[in-house]
Amino acid sequence: MLRLLLRAVREYRKESILTPLLVTTEVAIETFIPFLMASIIDKGITPGNVNYIWRMGLLLIVMALASLSAGASSSWFSSHAAAGFAKNLRHDIFSNIQKFSFQNIDHFSSSSLVTRMTTDITNVQNAYQMTIRIAVRAPLLLIFSIMMAFSINAQMAMIYVVVVPILAISLYVIVHFAYPLFKLVFKRYDRLNQVVSENLRGIRVVKTFVREAEEKQKFEAASKDIYTVFSKAQRILSLNAPLMTFMINTTILVISWLGAQMIVGGQMQTGQLVSMFAYTNSVLFSLMMLSNIITQLSQSQASGQRIAEVLSEVPSIVDPKDPILAVTDGSVTFDNVSFAYSTVHKTPILQNINLQIPSGALIGIIGETGSGKSTLVQLLPRLYDATSGEVRVGGVPVQQYALAALRDNVAMVLQNNVLFSGTIKENLRWGNEQATDDEIIAAAKIAQADEFIQTLPAGYDTHIEQDGSNVSGGQKQRLTIARALLKNPKILIMDDSTSAVDTATEREIREAFRHEMPQMTKILISQRITSISEADQIIVMAHGKIDAIGTHQELMQTNVIYQALNQSQLHHEAQAFDAPSDASPIATGGGDVHE
Repeated sequence: MLRLLLRAVREYRKESILTPLLVTTEVAIETFIPFLMASIIDKGITPGNVNYIWRMGLLLIVMALASLSAGASSSWFSSHAAAGFAKNLRHDIFSNIQKFSFQNIDHFSSSSLVTRMTTDITNVQNAYQMTIRIAVRAPLLLIFSIMMAFSINAQMAMIYVVVVPILAISLYVIVHFAYPLFKLVFKRYDRLNQVVSENLRGIRVVKTFVREAEEKQKFEAASKDIYTVFSKAQRILSLNAPLMTFMINTTILVISWLGAQMIVGGQMQTGQLVSMFAYTNSVLFSLMMLSNIITQLSQSQASGQRIAEVLSEVPSIVDPKDPILAVTDGSVTFDNVSFAYSTVHKTPILQNINLQIPSGALIGIIGETGSGKSTLVQLLPRLYDATSGEVRVGGVPVQQYALAALRDNVAMVLQNNVLFSGTIKENLRWGNEQATDDEIIAAAKIAQADEFIQTLPAGYDTHIEQDGSNVSGGQKQRLTIARALLKNPKILIMDDSTSAVDTATEREIREAFRHEMPQMTKILISQRITSISEADQIIVMAHGKIDAIGTHQELMQTNVIYQALNQSQLHHEAQAFDAPSDASPIATGGGDVHE
């Protein structure tokens, strides 16, 4: 884990090395100052040697300034090193996530990834700054102080041989019981982030169904879980403070008693006793710092492991060694393909799929929810890889293509596609960064989006809010279709991506596909038979298998599932048509279906 995390130090290596060197200088000077003060007392103040006091006093001031300078510099370098280390960690995690396949992403929830890139990295950043500065200072201060104490009076300094092991063992026991709780608390943070993100994404639904009270309860429950676990861990760690206080006071009492006897017996001078008190404070203060360091590191260790999990996750789908960079045509072949999402629980989602789609064809796919329609098309751009069998595009197995080349030529438009904050033009150029204004307008016209864009105040420069919250569902779907068309792919997959568009506009989109893109293979997944009835071939899926393939007329005569779907939809339409006259009609909103 440490080796993996420390790769993020990179260009901040110099600051990371300078910090402990400056800390060493600071501690060496700091531990020599009590020895110098003892000398001033015993050789200057007691005999009344003013010249000696002046000489040593000036040296004391110089050393204090040098120690201050080294300490301030180490603090500056450590803060820059830690901030840079955290910046690189965030970059490395985010970059690795971009390489993940859907299978990799399924290992982590989105809320967990957010926690790892925020709370966990902050913990590791603080721990790194503490490690290169305070974790160097504390043990050095302990060692140097004990060495100086033994140089003054070895008999009195033996007390440290007893105190230090007692505190070390006690601290180990405390951390041993607290560490598992810190691992648990970060899982509770994941749950809290999930509750918050779900609430913010679905705030309109929450308000529509008046579920604010229930959402507050969910939040309070998640927050209380964090409080319960974290407070238990802190109660265990709080035992450290009274233990340290007891040991400090006990040690000072013992040194005072021994020191008084030695001064009376002539075995020690006053200045030496004063310096012993200073070294005692330094030793016990360094132990206090070590306890805080270990406490912080025990928390950050759990965070570090969670970060390392993301960094060490190996993408399950990668480019081959000698990738093919061009897709020749849009033909598709499924050769005895099966697929299961989990390699552990191998419940097949797709079973023995055999399918031939010629380039330029218009293909419809229909089936009940859970029949495997979306999973089938996700194998084409290698969002997942088939568990067995072979998927070919343009006559070539998809595993032989460079991922970028394959995905540029297999464009997908999902039902719940995403728009990003920015102008309409900027969103559409996700399909092609170099697209001209004319190309953007042409794609929007095919997607039947140009007409409503032209009515907007700023046209194609209209700003889109995050996730397209300021456009309707149908407008959002048409924009994502236009974005996909700008890629000029060999294969266009539309996964129920006109569900929020009225039937007339949907028909215009299909007609534009036929006339403007005859060479492009078009795969339409829909729940509505009217959306795919004009397809060259319609694939009926059931329980992860292909139940039938044929035209609309053929399936109406031969396939029971297709007939049942058609009958059900006709019945639903008839009920809607026969609705009471005082029922409020559904507003189309200029080509959009509003639910």
